[in-house]
Amino acid sequence: MSGLQLSALDVAFLCLESETTPMHMGAVVTFRPHGQVHARELTTLLAERAARLPKLRQRPRTALFPPGAAIWADDPDFVASEHISHHHLSSLYEPDPLSAYASRWMGRPLDTGKPLWDLHLVTGLPDGEFALLLKLHHALTDGAGAYAVAVGLLDGLPRPARRAHSGAAPPPPRSPVDAVKEAVGSTLTQAGIASSVVRATRSPLSPISAPPSTERRLGLVRLDTAEIRRIRRTHGGTANDVVLAILSGALREWMINRGQRADDRTLRALIPVSVRGRSAEQLGGNKLSGYLCELPVGLDDPVERLLAVQREMSRNKAAGPARGAGAFPLLADRMPPMLHRLGSKAAGLAAPLLFDLVVTTVPVPPNRLTLDGTQVSGVYPFVPLAPRQAVGIAVATYRDSVHIGLQANGAAVSDVGSLRDGVLKSASRLLDTA
Repeated sequence: MSGLQLSALDVAFLCLESETTPMHMGAVVTFRPHGQVHARELTTLLAERAARLPKLRQRPRTALFPPGAAIWADDPDFVASEHISHHHLSSLYEPDPLSAYASRWMGRPLDTGKPLWDLHLVTGLPDGEFALLLKLHHALTDGAGAYAVAVGLLDGLPRPARRAHSGAAPPPPRSPVDAVKEAVGSTLTQAGIASSVVRATRSPLSPISAPPSTERRLGLVRLDTAEIRRIRRTHGGTANDVVLAILSGALREWMINRGQRADDRTLRALIPVSVRGRSAEQLGGNKLSGYLCELPVGLDDPVERLLAVQREMSRNKAAGPARGAGAFPLLADRMPPMLHRLGSKAAGLAAPLLFDLVVTTVPVPPNRLTLDGTQVSGVYPFVPLAPRQAVGIAVATYRDSVHIGLQANGAAVSDVGSLRDGVLKSASRLLDTA
């Protein structure tokens, strides 16, 4: 795979990287062993498996053409074990040592001169549990593509099915007229997205804006999928609608606790949408679009919030992921790489003009996940914080639980516990209506 060119969107994520805006995704994966944890054996096993994943051996390098482009190149000095660390926690000084350690780990940027990943094995958790903390730079892949990393690092997961060759004759070549029609259609689509972006911009004074900071605060929240289904059966919509409504209620309470006005206002969330095809390379670069969803934090009634979210998401889905201001990642992917080199920092600082926070859903396979025979008990994903934004939220459903990873800017949020508690209270209020 060496020499594969990064997409324009991948380059944009590299260009957004800074000390205060590290552009890596993260995950805290917890395990419940039945016996003693042998840390040295586990780190050795993980290093062996990581070394077999070609993408994890590569680093980005500047390409000569087109201007501003980059390619993936094998790192001649790659040693997988240098990307894997072990830390044994002590609970003497911190009430939640895993979140505290993960917060410090999340705030440290990856070295973009090396393969763009980092893995920590953390032992010393209550009841003998341990955790894996994984970072992957957003230039490497999107949340959907991260599945391929789990396939390689965990035990015996089925690899993504490749579409079998049908043996049918290839389609006839396109005529010049068809080629022109496709080019015109693509241009019109890009113009429509750009126009929507301009119309969607608003005051940069977000109620949850934040100053630049290298500090991060992480919160881990678990909800019961049976309760989510019960709410959905009562009020309709999708499971994702229910989660968004719960998060809206949590953000409302969090804002009020911070002394901010929540009534009669919304928070605009960017909701990334994967446009990765079934036959696409699973660990390939980013294949993203998105929706902009107005989260109804101004509504106190939990059912009204859910109905408002349903209307918003229905409108977004009717338009599709290739239209509207939320589709700006598609526009970014069609821009020349040099434009990202020159303008990505400024574009990143303009993020509050379009949205207040990111809320993303990360796909997790339904299989029972294990590492060296030990079962996974929790999967908490984390999304990078956009510049000037106080909080980002990622959601993953695994087995019988919905796992929510909260990441907050440490300069703006001294304690993420208020938001974490708000999620649980909001879910309880909505469940009471079911």
